[in-house]
Amino acid sequence: MRAVVFDAYGATPTLRDVPPPVCPPDGVVVAVGATGVCRSDWHAWRGHDPVAMPHVPGHELAGTVVEIGPLVGRLAVGDRVTVPFVCGCGRCGVCLAGDPQVCPDQRQPGFTDAGSFAELVALHAADHNVVRLPDTVDVVTAAALGCRFATAFRGLTVHGHPAPGSWVAVHGCGGVGLSAVMIAVALGCRVLAVDISAAALARAADLGAEIILDSTDLGGADAVGAQIQRLTGGAEVSIDALGSQATAVASVLGLRRRGRHVQIGLLLGDRARPALPMDRVISWELSLHGSHGMAAADYPAMLALIEDGRLDPKRLVGRQITLDEAGAALAAMDAPQADGMTVVVV
Repeated sequence: MRAVVFDAYGATPTLRDVPPPVCPPDGVVVAVGATGVCRSDWHAWRGHDPVAMPHVPGHELAGTVVEIGPLVGRLAVGDRVTVPFVCGCGRCGVCLAGDPQVCPDQRQPGFTDAGSFAELVALHAADHNVVRLPDTVDVVTAAALGCRFATAFRGLTVHGHPAPGSWVAVHGCGGVGLSAVMIAVALGCRVLAVDISAAALARAADLGAEIILDSTDLGGADAVGAQIQRLTGGAEVSIDALGSQATAVASVLGLRRRGRHVQIGLLLGDRARPALPMDRVISWELSLHGSHGMAAADYPAMLALIEDGRLDPKRLVGRQITLDEAGAALAAMDAPQADGMTVVVV
């Protein structure tokens, strides 16, 4: 089969012929119809998230089941499917409690295993992880859900759970941030979006953000937080969709009393343990939450909102490319991206 492969961190990913994946006994092989190009893939390519070499990236995928392992009982060849980027083992206490997104024995296509920048991808523990797609949801829309949209959906609905009419602040208007803007608006919330890119802020406004805030010249996290307080009276929920000390601190400082900060943007390397304003957290009784993907069992609620038209993830797709172009698109993420999600149609 054809797959995009890199042999070293930062090395140019190339399209080449590789052996097809072996179907796991408890898994399936999926013919990839579409796959997203995500900043998490870029982190792996740059070595921020270690992977084995040579490596096939890609973790936001949708396609058709073409092979089934003997231990799979819930799926059939021909099923149109997607999958969370975190695949729980389905056996441990964490999975059995309904939280496979934090399974200690998790597997991830594109990270622990070969990913979906390929014509075929193998998925493990399929009965627990693979999600059938409604007929009305096409593969490009489903690929746009994979990591960014589903993580934003769970971050808002499970951890943030803002009340209709309340303020949600979104820091960083990339794929996760724009997803959060769309979802918060669909939940009936008022949205303030923060970024340094005029194009990203324009997209946020187009998706329903009531206030857009360019933080370029505001003078740092304290000033951004203070400006959000002035404009909204304090957000009930704030999302750091970028992942930096500055955005995390600004997110916390922009909250109202008893507000909830949700950290979705990755903080890696020497940025992994930022200093947060714990004095504010204590005195205002703020809550801090991490959000890491979404379990397959939680997909139906999100898919139902897509089917009834309240959510339209395809609006977040900036361009569709071919598998031949995927390696270059991944490398291009060295620079800021302002044109929405890129989806590879295989």
